[in-house]
Parts: sequence; structure tokens; C-alpha cells
Amino acid sequence: MKIHEYQAKEILKSYGVPVPKGGVAETPEEALKIAEGIGEKRIVVKAQIHAGGRGKGGGVKIVNHPKDAEKVTKEIIGMTLVTHQTGPSGRLVRKVLIEEGMEIQEELYLGVVIDRSKACPVIMASREGGVEIEKVAAESPEKIIKEWVEPSAGLRAFHANKIGYGLGLEPAQVGKMRNVIFGLYKAFCEKDCLLAEINPLVLTQGGEFMALDAKMNLDDNGLFRHKEIAALRDLNEEAPLEVEASKYNLNYIKLDGNVGCMVNGAGLAMATMDIIKVAGAEPANFLDVGGGATVEMVKNGFKILMSDPGVKVVFINIFGGILRCDTLAKGVTEAVREVKVNIPIVVRLEGTNVEEGRRILNESGLNFTVAIGMKDGAEKVVEALRRQ
Repeated sequence: MKIHEYQAKEILKSYGVPVPKGGVAETPEEALKIAEGIGEKRIVVKAQIHAGGRGKGGGVKIVNHPKDAEKVTKEIIGMTLVTHQTGPSGRLVRKVLIEEGMEIQEELYLGVVIDRSKACPVIMASREGGVEIEKVAAESPEKIIKEWVEPSAGLRAFHANKIGYGLGLEPAQVGKMRNVIFGLYKAFCEKDCLLAEINPLVLTQGGEFMALDAKMNLDDNGLFRHKEIAALRDLNEEAPLEVEASKYNLNYIKLDGNVGCMVNGAGLAMATMDIIKVAGAEPANFLDVGGGATVEMVKNGFKILMSDPGVKVVFINIFGGILRCDTLAKGVTEAVREVKVNIPIVVRLEGTNVEEGRRILNESGLNFTVAIGMKDGAEKVVEALRRQ
């Protein structure tokens, strides 16, 4: 789950990470009140959406007076902000963050993620702050300092010191940087984050470190431990069909193709999307109904597939392990009867109760195309597209 910058900063602040003075506003009047609390000094107005590149898209403005903050807020709230991460459709801005501007000496990068190859968190830092870390990693990987933390031992002072001195900081700066690293790492662990990032972490002219931006992605599987975090979810920032799918414990991600995919298991989903592309078509989604799906879940998943106007053919690719093939067949046939389906449906079933599943499909009286194997299924999908 993603959260907004202002929400991430509130969390980091509670862990002792310095953040600029400010607040979030949903109206120009609220923005003026917050800006007046900051005073007649440089003020930054930042659009709050779940995407990067806001400054380049016109979603970040710097002003010098509270009244100007009010004016700029009026321009930003309600705009559709398009960045390299939003796609061409952009995101509607509903709120802004009003903050005190900083006198910046240097911009750094600091982040924590899980290194799955080493099964432990890794802290990354760089003096190339303010730009995408992926770009730095691709073009100048030597500029990224990494420290792996063994979970059973935890973060120690020497980890933070190595990062600070590795960045070329002065001894006094290393001590201040150490506090930021410990705060960020503790927030990452205690809030069950997949990513906790400060970019940029600025060194001010006064010699203090400040989180000028913050990003946190939370592990959905840990949200049951954090009701206060789950309450931060902003459904306006998520695709409507993805929100609908989450109501039924379905994993759905909207894509730009024309083939609706229903599978069980993330690995099979990835393989299905790959083979569809190899065959010459494009997947319209990632829909994983999971191993423990019921007839009702399958039925709702199919309805979500059919809600996407871009879907021209449906490819159901199920391996019956925990999810039995007859359960899938019952759910799909019930859904097709309820939803007026006028597009081809290709089904490939293997595994537990496969013969019963195929019998249900064949005797349903509905227009299913049953495939034998993934390759055959993908080819039948492409054939169906060509006939349209």
C-alpha cells in the first residue's frame, strides 16, 4: 500500500527524523492558514499524489508570501497532474502540502528496501540526491553506498558510521546523519515497509539534515498489525477496478492490452502474460484469484474482467492445485450467465478435478473455447482476436 508524502513525513517525524514545518491543505483557505503559520518566508506548495516527477509536471511551486501560497493552491488543486509515473491520463490533485522552504547546501539520497537475494534489509545512500535512484544505479552505481543489516542483530552504530563516512561527511555531520538513519530504519521495520525513502535528504545551510521528500510503501500482509496505517489508504489514488477487486481479496492490476487474464498464482500470471505477448497479443490485466478462491470469488473476478472496456478476449488459465478446476468452472459459468458476455472466452484447465471442470464448461451451453496447454490457449486467444 502506498501513502502520500505528508503521511510518510508524519510517520518519520514520530521516529525523530527532521521534516520541514508545514501541513496539508484541501482548500486555498486552509493553505493560507498553514502558510501564515510558517510566516513571510519561502514557502513550498506540493501536489499530493501517489507518483513522482511532480515538479516537472507543474505540481510543485515555490512562493514568498502566504497569499501567494493561497493563489498557487487554487491553481494546483483540481488540476490533472501528468508525470512519467502517472501515465498519459494523469492524476487529479485533491490536496497539497504547504511547507517551509529550506536553504539547501546539498541534496542526498537515503532509503531502505529488502534485498531478497540476501534475505535482509539494505540501507542505500548517495550524494546524488534529488534524482531517481534507479537512474543513479544504472549510470553511476559506484555512487551508491550500501549497508546490509542482519535482522537478528539489527542496525548498529557502525553501519550508520560507514554510510556517513562513505558519503564523505564531516565527523559532526556523521553523528547527525546517524540519527536520521536510525529513525528511518526503525520506521521501516516497525511499520512493515517494503520501501522507506528520503529523496532528497538535504543538508541545510545551517548544517542540519532535513527530509525534504519522503516515500513509504507498506506491505499489505502486515496491515493487520497497523490499523492506523491502513486508515491512511487513499482510494482516490488507486484504479477503480483494483479497489473493487480488493473487496473480494483478489489481486488485480490494470494493464493496457486487450486480453483479460484470470489465473491462480502470481507465477502462473506472469507466465500467462508472457506467453500472450509471445503469441502476438497484449494482456489487459493481472488477475490472480489465488489458491483458496471460492465460486463467489471467481464469479466476482470475472465480472471485474468484463468491466474493462478494453478487454476483447478473456483467457482463463488455471492449474488446479488448491483451487479445484470444477470450482473455477462453476464460478465462471455462473458469472457468464449473469453478465451479458459477447466476447470469446478461452479456457485452459489442468490439475485437480480437471475432467469435472471441463465437463461443466462443455455442458453449460455457453460458448467456451477449451484449450489444451498454455501455448494452445495463447494461440486460440490470438485467433479469436483476429476474427473480431
